[in-house]
Amino acid sequence: MYKDATTEEINIAMEAAWKAFHEYRNMSLKTRAEFMRAIGTELQDNADELIKTATRETNLPEPRLLSELSRTVFQLNQYGEAGERGKWLEATIDTANIDKKPPTHDIRKMLVPLGPVVVFGASNFPFAYSTAGGDTACAFAAGCPVIVKAHPAHAETSEMVANAILKAVEKCKMPKGIFAHIHGASVEVGKFLVMHPRTSAVGFTGSFGGGKQLFDWGNQRKVPIPVFAEMGSINPVFLLPEKLKQSCEEIAKMYAASITQSVGQFCTNPGLIIGIESKELQEFVSLLGKEIQKIAPAKMLHAGIAKAFGEKRNNALQQKNVTMVSSSDIATKENEGTPTIATTKGETFLANPVLHQEVFGPFSLVVSCKDLGEMVEIARNLEGQLTSTIMATDNDLTGNPALLESVKDICGRFILNGVPTGVEVCLSMQHGGPFPATTDSRFTSVGADGIKRFARPVAFQNWENKFLPDALKNENPLNIWRVVNNEVTKDRIQD
Repeated sequence: MYKDATTEEINIAMEAAWKAFHEYRNMSLKTRAEFMRAIGTELQDNADELIKTATRETNLPEPRLLSELSRTVFQLNQYGEAGERGKWLEATIDTANIDKKPPTHDIRKMLVPLGPVVVFGASNFPFAYSTAGGDTACAFAAGCPVIVKAHPAHAETSEMVANAILKAVEKCKMPKGIFAHIHGASVEVGKFLVMHPRTSAVGFTGSFGGGKQLFDWGNQRKVPIPVFAEMGSINPVFLLPEKLKQSCEEIAKMYAASITQSVGQFCTNPGLIIGIESKELQEFVSLLGKEIQKIAPAKMLHAGIAKAFGEKRNNALQQKNVTMVSSSDIATKENEGTPTIATTKGETFLANPVLHQEVFGPFSLVVSCKDLGEMVEIARNLEGQLTSTIMATDNDLTGNPALLESVKDICGRFILNGVPTGVEVCLSMQHGGPFPATTDSRFTSVGADGIKRFARPVAFQNWENKFLPDALKNENPLNIWRVVNNEVTKDRIQD
């Protein structure tokens, strides 16, 4: 339906974005926030058609899409508001001290926008992680133009969202070129966007293979750029003995629901559950298997994801010393994902890298460790994760400091007695983790802290007040929180 953009079309969009950048970055934080709110309004005004189209393109149920669209609007409003508050600017001021020997300079630092940001739409979130999703919202809040590469799996939905953004651009009288929408199923389109000299940063949510390729291209450029890629995770869950004794059935039901939520198509799906050999662990596996058997297969987002799930599921089940505990009793139809639980021993897991790989869909592997030492060894041998979860009592926690430290080392979000599915959009959220979960574990792709991905620090030394950016002026005209001579304050600086 949509043709791949030509190199000429991409060049035109990138040059327009570069031109728009020089105007947009100097617009006030309030103006940016109003623009982002206008995008949210356009999305709400077109919600019925957006949901209808997304349902047809993605196989996702209407309630899920309604929730996701609401979250997308919330993100635009929240990030715009956070951008306007200015805390993300990290304005820091050390005034000159002529009485010191030698005297110190007046130095004032803040974050400034990077430039045009290329955002790659995600296959599993047609709204919240795609055209007007979190990366786009963060970039606009930071003062950066955005060029979106639509995901082919929901190209029509993406086109409709893009039109809503362009209406907001027109209504708010934003500079032409502040937003562009590119279609492209070929690898070459993505490569050209990343390698384009006007591209200043990239945002991506998807597979490890796709994210790593973008990251490599970003670093192969004459001028390397940051590529913020969120590439998935198996999100390990550690079941500690006392907690399992107390809450075996409750945990089994909780995790059956989490594993199969949205046909397991979340980057936070719990794909690995680790316990210590015991009758309670055996009971847990049995209960979890029975719960999984009750859950019917369901259509996955598109044929490509369903095919990959089937292949990776079968590959995991065919590994030596891996046993399938249960799968749904209901026959699987075309493009459906079958909920599945398998189990293996700790020594098998440690020796087989295949079992460490994500199976994107309703699949989880339960690993039975011979003792706590083997559980700690597994934690130390896992790759970087978006999340890790501990199911534990107070006694379990106080008695296992080595395990807690090992698990904390591998994740961005550390959960106690819960499930990893469900990512709250708030300032304290960390949705990112050590490689290969993401390409830069210092940043989050959810929550307003993500704005800082698309900005860089600049220090101004010995500048007259009238020439400084408003965020750094003595009178603090933006009325933002700043660190002045090591104290957090909104007060003006006396001349």
